[in-house]
Amino acid sequence: MGEPRRSLFRIHRDIRFSKDKSPYKTNAGCWFYHRDAGRGVGGEAAGGGAGFYFHIEPGQYFVAGGIWMPPRPTLAKIREALVEDHRRLASILGAPAFRRRYGALDPEHQLTRLPRGFLPGHPAEPWLRFQSFTVSRSLTESQVLSPRLPDLLAREFESLAPFVRWLNAALGYPPASSRL
Repeated sequence: MGEPRRSLFRIHRDIRFSKDKSPYKTNAGCWFYHRDAGRGVGGEAAGGGAGFYFHIEPGQYFVAGGIWMPPRPTLAKIREALVEDHRRLASILGAPAFRRRYGALDPEHQLTRLPRGFLPGHPAEPWLRFQSFTVSRSLTESQVLSPRLPDLLAREFESLAPFVRWLNAALGYPPASSRL
């Protein structure tokens, strides 16, 4: 869902430990999240769920979906859901239309070995190694500057919805009955 006042990320940078003291970000990002989940993102986002993201930066525009670097308890729930039944996620990620559009899960935050407690050879082994469950797709400048951008974002988020719904269901968030 997301709320207009809370979905847009703040423009100020955290400069406390940075050598670059410029106060403002050079990008804009919007995070649309499940209404029952917290709006936080990343490791400090206790209770945060999966959602949709839109990013604008000079020369870099993209849409994304999933959950980025969830805290350990959240990651444990996702892994438990994978152990119980990984086939549904595999069918979503393996669908030809989804693969053409988004490719595979972002491998940036992936363990080289299985996490403790999981035996090698488990059918969900390829997904158990992930610490972040995100996919993304680049957009062109002409797409972002087009008056049809809202329609494009709606189509992109609709194609990401099965993936985001699976993640949120794994976290115990029910599907929303309406968008508002």
